[in-house]
Order: sequence, then structure tokens, then C-alpha cells
Amino acid sequence: MKTAVIGASGYAGGELLRLLATHPHFEVVAISAHSNAGELVTAIHPHLTTYAGDKFLAIDAIDFADIELVFIALPHGESAQVISRIPFTAKIVDLGADYRLDDAKQWEKYYGGNHAGTWVYGLPELSLGHKSTIAQQSKIANPGCYATAITLGIVPAADFVDTNDIVVVAASGTTGAGRSAKINLIASEVMGSLTSYKFGGVHQHTPEIEQAISAVAHKPCKISFTPILAPMPRGILATITTKLTQDLTTEQVHKIYSDRYKDEYFVDVLPIGQMPKTGSVTGSNKVQIQVAVDTHTNRLIISAAIDNLGKGAASQAIQNANLITGFHEGAGLSTDGLGA
Repeated sequence: MKTAVIGASGYAGGELLRLLATHPHFEVVAISAHSNAGELVTAIHPHLTTYAGDKFLAIDAIDFADIELVFIALPHGESAQVISRIPFTAKIVDLGADYRLDDAKQWEKYYGGNHAGTWVYGLPELSLGHKSTIAQQSKIANPGCYATAITLGIVPAADFVDTNDIVVVAASGTTGAGRSAKINLIASEVMGSLTSYKFGGVHQHTPEIEQAISAVAHKPCKISFTPILAPMPRGILATITTKLTQDLTTEQVHKIYSDRYKDEYFVDVLPIGQMPKTGSVTGSNKVQIQVAVDTHTNRLIISAAIDNLGKGAASQAIQNANLITGFHEGAGLSTDGLGA
């Protein structure tokens, strides 16, 4: 299928190009990056030698007549501006936030500006049967990176925890902040140091997580979420705690999680005692999960690890594209991380 990538100069866009280079069904025929239009792809992504000689195009220079699939990897608020240029017949996966939220007031509160609308949420493992819902669509809102790790970490427990009492602390690599130059992201500022940011419950993924969990739990959800910038390029490790509403042991909860995800191609509930590691999922579309019951506080503790550029962005976008185009969800994707 003839494929276009819009916003390909960023980290997620570069990861999309890397994965699409070996995809058995998707052929990249147009690569757009407005501010870098005219530059060689390898000038921005020197590791992508598959695209040697190819140049970034301005969006206006793309002939969409034969394009069948479009990935949009633009900052929030920008996807809606380019949708009108894409033929209705093309299938679209938007990695931005523009179409994730149902509630316009939540969009205005956390993002600002006008709410563009709502597309089907592209978290394939969200609930049993959700892949079938995705497969019937032509336009998909790809989830946020934190939202992916946290939502998949909590949804199997929705029936036996207090969903109004969920506390999350999650660390992310610096690529999660985008490619734009910022003093607080240079190596001298980041290496050897940890810092919280968007402190006090203001991170923009908060309403997205609450919306997704509520949809599965069929009851309200409130999370207290503190993100942390970690001195590593990529990866997310989320620690989630919530009050149990039933008396359950670690072994019982572990079995519930294992049964829930046993048929999921990209979710690994690790053996009891083995902890998720960001390095184990780097470069893959995998999610690693571990659970434990803290009997001292009667709280469930969940640890979840993903690659923020993989399952948190580009590889999940390809998983969604595979579903809406009728291919196996794992086509062109790795189930193994790079490791140490």
C-alpha cells in the first residue's frame, strides 16, 4: 500500500520510517516535514540509510491521489489542520492528540484551542473485542505514550480496585519531549539527574487515561499522575498504585492479569518476581507488566514498561494500521527488545 508519513523529522516520525522500511505491505512514497522541506532525510535521521537520496517534502507538494495510508506525527493541534488535504478514501493513523478525547472541555483545559473531534481510540488491547472495532475504521487516534503504559497496566484490575483512587508515578526518556531544542533537555542538564515535570496533576495525558479506563470499567476514574524525566533517550516505566476493593493475593491478581492478556501478541505479564525493564522493550512493540499486592496498605502495585517511541508511538501506530488495512497486527513489528 502506498504510504505517506507527515511530520517525519521528529523522533516518532523517524521511528515510523525505520519500521516502515522493512514492512511487508506498506511502501513509503511520500515523506513530509514542513520546516525541513527540501532537506535529505538522512541529514536529520542519519541512521535511516534506506532513505538515502530521499528528501522531505512540504505537505503541499504531496500528491495524495494514489496514497492509501497516511501516518500523521505532528505536535498536538496541528493534525486537524492537514486532514482536509487528505482524500477521504485514505486510511489515517494520527499519532497526535487531536482526536483522542471525547470531551471538548477536557481538550480545552489540557491542550487549549478548539477540539477537532473524536476518532476511535487506537489501543488494541484496551478491551476484548476492541481490535475488531479498530479494524472497522478508516481513521484512528493513536494513544499517548504514558497513556498506553498506564491504561494497559490498570484495566485488568478495573473490577476490583477503586478507580477513583489511582496514583501513578512514571519516568520517561527524553525523546518523549520531542526534538525541538530545549535547554532543560541537553545532555549536561539531563545526564545523572531525575526531575519531575508538569507537576501537580496537569499532564495532558491525564484525561485520556481517565477516559480509557472509565470506558472499560463503566464507572468514573480519577488519577493522580506525576511524570518524571529520566536520563535516557527512550522508554517509560510506570508505577501504578490503587486501593483494592476485594481481598486478593498477589498470586490471584497475577493470574487475573495473565488470563486477561494471554492471547495478546504484544503484552507480557512477567513471572512473579521478575520486574519490567525499559531496556527489555526498547525497539519493540511490547508491554511488560508485573503486579503485587501491598498487604500493609491493601493497595495493588503495578509496574509497566514500554518503549515510548515504540508501543507508545510509532510501532503502535503501525499495529493500528495493520488492523485497519486487514493485515496481521504484528506485520513489520518486533516482539523482541534490543536488551542491554
